[in-house]
Amino acid sequence: MTLTPIAHIQTDFTEKFGIPRQSGLVPDLCGTIRFTPEFRHGEILRGLEGFTHLWLIWGFSEVSSWTPTVRPPRLGGNTRLGVFATRSPYRPNPLGLSAVEIERFEQDAAIIHVRGADILDGTPIYDIKPYIPYADCIPTAKGGFADTAPIAVLQVQMPDTERTKLPTDRQSALMQVLALDPRPSYQDDPTRMYGFAFAGFEIKFQVADDVLTVLDISPL
Repeated sequence: MTLTPIAHIQTDFTEKFGIPRQSGLVPDLCGTIRFTPEFRHGEILRGLEGFTHLWLIWGFSEVSSWTPTVRPPRLGGNTRLGVFATRSPYRPNPLGLSAVEIERFEQDAAIIHVRGADILDGTPIYDIKPYIPYADCIPTAKGGFADTAPIAVLQVQMPDTERTKLPTDRQSALMQVLALDPRPSYQDDPTRMYGFAFAGFEIKFQVADDVLTVLDISPL
């Protein structure tokens, strides 16, 4: 079977660092799905207005190998589990699955605006399916080591002098991303400065105890 991208998604993340580890954790994150020319016609989205959420099947475009065991960040990065007991990108077939909310769509232009995507900018989308609550939500399901949703663990301090550098429609999303602690789970150095790209800006910060302080926001 040969997979052909049907679309690509535009997001505020141009590097892996900082991307939430699951979809929906930061509902204010914006994304735009643009179909490739072969599929860019309005009929492809007919009936979409009846749904609020979508499943995206996409490719880990920066992964070139796989391993039979991985170390999930949720377990501190020190415990090894089988790759099929995790959602690690290092899979034999590097496919990702994300549930996103439909913000709006442009049928004639074949563009879908979504929220909550945990996906790198430019990622190829291989399929899109509607989220169907009665079939896709299983209240009695168990989630193993990831049975509960991650919670915001950090208090974020962002001076107004830095906050105002960001577009107003990106400020809330960035605060949510930072509160979830984007650092690797094995790093806890209060003197270290971290940085990542977000919405065309470089975000620099430090973390001491449970407080994350934004030090600088600069255009890339």
